[in-house]
Amino acid sequence: MSTILLAISGWEPDAWLSRFRQHGKQHTVRTVAEIGDPAEIDYVCAWKPPAELLAQLPNLKAIFSLGAGVDHLMNDPSLPDVPLVRIVEPDLTRRMCEYVVLHCLLHQRKMKLYGDQQAKKIWIEHPERPASEVRVGLLGMGVLGQAAAAALAPLGFKVTGWSRTKKSVAGIETFGGEAELPRFLGQTDILVCLLPLTPATRGMLNYNFFKRLARDGVLGGPVLVNAGRGGLQVEKDVLRALDDGTLIGASLDVFEQEPLPQESPLWSHPKIFVTPHNAAQSDPEALTQYVLGQIDAFERGEPLRNVVDRKLGY
Repeated sequence: MSTILLAISGWEPDAWLSRFRQHGKQHTVRTVAEIGDPAEIDYVCAWKPPAELLAQLPNLKAIFSLGAGVDHLMNDPSLPDVPLVRIVEPDLTRRMCEYVVLHCLLHQRKMKLYGDQQAKKIWIEHPERPASEVRVGLLGMGVLGQAAAAALAPLGFKVTGWSRTKKSVAGIETFGGEAELPRFLGQTDILVCLLPLTPATRGMLNYNFFKRLARDGVLGGPVLVNAGRGGLQVEKDVLRALDDGTLIGASLDVFEQEPLPQESPLWSHPKIFVTPHNAAQSDPEALTQYVLGQIDAFERGEPLRNVVDRKLGY
């Protein structure tokens, strides 16, 4: 029997606690409020845990991030030197694919324009180009990026992908590294960002980056869809680009500060879809069983899967 600590901030912890206790009866499951002896904690399942909490657990074997990203843990300078495991789970991947497909279609089918017309009771039809003429560039070709490519391609979108290290993906043109980034951006109408937040990617979605996107596409200009991390984008540059036509639209699920402050101009900008970091929600039922399965396998002597490379940050 092992002891699991749920260290969760910003989410309702009861849904997680009840599922861990239901599906992990062979384990002892505790919360931060009832942590007991820190030396008894074997595993932590975390989402934005209290600062320096993890460093106080002397016998920790592994840390599981309960979200798709791990930057909320990597930012802790006292993070213990134990395996850090990220979530790679079919339910989360499907949810991200749904979000990406939805927002590519929203921009391709001019739904922002039609929403504005509905509010004003205006009945006007506008020409729309088919998906087969729209180029979607996926920034990040890990598990999520490759799944999104597989979901977009059957709809007819011209899909390409870029990653720091070039990936080979059947039926998809891919690019890799800084040398191939300009060519990738230069043929992208809808830029979908699924990158992790690392020192190398922080702030990369800036005005100069947007200026490198294609200007010859059928949408009339490029679109940004960021479902990665808020720290990837410079929000004042997103606004500048939308206001001067460098971008013609954006879907933002993540932000520099979350929740998005009430006074942020992003809320009311006429060219932006805002969603509350729910592109790939962490479902307690699915992710609890994923984590418990990993722990049980590890206790049997099997290696952990999807362990983060701390030098790369993902």
